[in-house]
Amino acid sequence: MSADPLIDSLLAAVGGRPDDLPLRLHLAGLLLDAGRGGEAIAQIGQALARDPGNNQAQSLMQRALGTPAPEARAARPPAPRAAPAGPTPPGDDPLAAYEQELADVVPPRFARAGDEPEPVVGDADRVYDVESATVRLADVGGMTAVKERLELAFLGPLRNPELRRMYGKSLRGGLMLYGPPGCGKTFLARAVAGEMGAKFLSLSIVDVLDMWIGNSERNLHELFEAARRNAPCVLFLDEVDALGHKRSQASSSSMRTLGNQLLAELDGMEGSNEGVFVLAATNTPWDVDPALRRPGRLDRVVLVLPPDAEARAAILEYHLRERPIANIDLRKVVVATEDFSGADLAHLCETAAEFAMADSVRTGEVRMIEQRDLERALKEVRPSTRPWLSTARNVAIFANEGGVYDDLVAYLKRRKLL
Repeated sequence: MSADPLIDSLLAAVGGRPDDLPLRLHLAGLLLDAGRGGEAIAQIGQALARDPGNNQAQSLMQRALGTPAPEARAARPPAPRAAPAGPTPPGDDPLAAYEQELADVVPPRFARAGDEPEPVVGDADRVYDVESATVRLADVGGMTAVKERLELAFLGPLRNPELRRMYGKSLRGGLMLYGPPGCGKTFLARAVAGEMGAKFLSLSIVDVLDMWIGNSERNLHELFEAARRNAPCVLFLDEVDALGHKRSQASSSSMRTLGNQLLAELDGMEGSNEGVFVLAATNTPWDVDPALRRPGRLDRVVLVLPPDAEARAAILEYHLRERPIANIDLRKVVVATEDFSGADLAHLCETAAEFAMADSVRTGEVRMIEQRDLERALKEVRPSTRPWLSTARNVAIFANEGGVYDDLVAYLKRRKLL
């Protein structure tokens, strides 16, 4: 049998038995004999990852990298030289040579001086940005019902420690904010942290997901640990539907495992969650795993709606206050912006400012932002909440099991959308 068919057969066998090191190393030797050094190094690297001290694998790696074997080095008389003042340079160590060559595949065998990070001291955190929120609920326009719910769930017990102890109310819990995009869910979470005088830690899917098996779960655990170290802390799970998607619909086992890890962290199985307030936000609560909403986890669900007339007026005033304006009929703009989210209103003001600035550039005469600019902007900027409301209407009609979305049903009925 020729070498290549034999190698092909061994490659197939190793694929079926990846932990069979003698078979893998035999294949590596044949690859070296066939001049296929790159493939041989990959096979040897896999063997060393499983058994770093394997002498046969080390010998094959030295051969693959062109490093003299230990016996050959011992046979040569050493050249006279002065004793080194410090540690042996990496270039004089054959194992260090192929360790450096395979740094992206095989982790180093030993930690070197200086590799160990300094311990975390006080409120400092090595990996994650733990903020001190500066906004308060008074900075949030409107949302009276949402503020009352937050006062009942979190803020009241924190301000009244004696009553909290008497009633046995724990300083832990979770609440899920849902509603159309751009309506201030993230800003509201920061305001809650500021109102409590607590730290704020925001978690998104990109902070968690990792290509290597097990790393995503570890990242999630470390984020919760950072929140526990900095308690009292508001841990904000942004787009929780991505992180805690329905496990029955998960496209991979890794996402189901990640969902299980999130449930364990919320239950405090990996550490006490006392003083950790979990706020989650999503635009699609119907995609969130029902297990996340059971009592003791994200058991309170609050609808964050598009801003009402009072809130729209406050948001427009905020975005226009540092711009040159004249003769603005704010009441008329408020009436014309029903269903606009906070982000839509900010975009409306930005667009009106662009029209006024373009006119000033064209005429060479600087002028104020006027009512006509806002009315022109209203013809271009459309409320982004309407597609969400259309989807939410179907959910309210066909998927309101257990009355989870009763507040959404009431809102749609008030708006005569249901």
